[in-house]
Amino acid sequence: MLICNWKVPKVLKVELQVNKMNYSQTLEFLYSQLPAYHRIGKAAYKNDLYNSLALDEYLGRPHSGYRTIHVAGTNGKGSVSHMIASVLMEAGFKTGLYTSPHLKDFRERIKVNGKMIPKRAVTGFVERHSAFLRSLEPSFFEMTVAMAFDYFADAGVDLAVIEAGLGGRLDSTNIINPVLAIITNIGHDHMDLLGDTLEKIAGEKAGIIKQGVPVVVGETMKETKDVFIRKAEEKDSKIFFADQNYSCVLGDAGYQTGKRIYIIRDKISGRSIKGEIGLEGDYQVKNIQTVFQAFRVLREVINNDDKIIQHGILKVVANTGLLGRWQIMARKPLIICDTGHNKEGLEYVVNQLAKIKNNRLHI
Repeated sequence: MLICNWKVPKVLKVELQVNKMNYSQTLEFLYSQLPAYHRIGKAAYKNDLYNSLALDEYLGRPHSGYRTIHVAGTNGKGSVSHMIASVLMEAGFKTGLYTSPHLKDFRERIKVNGKMIPKRAVTGFVERHSAFLRSLEPSFFEMTVAMAFDYFADAGVDLAVIEAGLGGRLDSTNIINPVLAIITNIGHDHMDLLGDTLEKIAGEKAGIIKQGVPVVVGETMKETKDVFIRKAEEKDSKIFFADQNYSCVLGDAGYQTGKRIYIIRDKISGRSIKGEIGLEGDYQVKNIQTVFQAFRVLREVINNDDKIIQHGILKVVANTGLLGRWQIMARKPLIICDTGHNKEGLEYVVNQLAKIKNNRLHI
């Protein structure tokens, strides 16, 4: 558990009356007055958690009122976060979901049971805490994380799935003490900030592993396996590699139903399960394995079974509103939207595109 060993000055705890802002003005405040990585690049990356801890203490550590699951990784963490949230919803839990970035609407980042945070809640948060925010000058990401944690507490969620934004060790989300940490995989992304080798990047992602908290790693890679094992041993945490315990195959993508058949095999018991996934990307194979492994570990603290997992995976889009994962925008002509944006992600996209018969392909 991370502890902030300093006190927020009393003067900063005073919530001053400010002029009322509408939603558009609130977004303008978020985007333009606070530095953001997507606008100014490396200069927005913080080398400590000072602001995140300050905001957390100021708000009364809202995330301590509910259980959390922390998800990091280079690729797949968004899909896995949404699948985990969908399964939790199918199990009857009131579920918070924090992800980034958004595609169309800022409020996509913060959801409870699949519903986006209301505009009035976004505006209200900034209005109530305007004096403190202007004094602290947190980044866009630091403030949106704090907003999410506070909103989940106000909404009374049972659990919240928290996706790390960049890296792990110094990510603004890394102030929680989760019941489970998940690291999907390691690839070549943000190398100017996280390191120029897979080992260095893995070291940053491994920073979400907390004392005594189990960790699931989606992909076993020779360059990173020992990095995760060493960190888990250091933190006295049990570690599970999903692809060592599960194997999954996907049926052909027909692009007509919006679903694909999958068969997942438990390598330990030898048992196989057939299900459907509401996503059509080939890369979801690894994410399905990771989700099944995660809920196997979670059975010690959260009641779940294979049927609930299957329902959650099938209904992930309907339950959570997930966008941009091999999303079929139109079928005649076939138009596909995918958020793959780095070397490994784009390789999956290009390889799957090569399987589609076409006369002309526009990218």
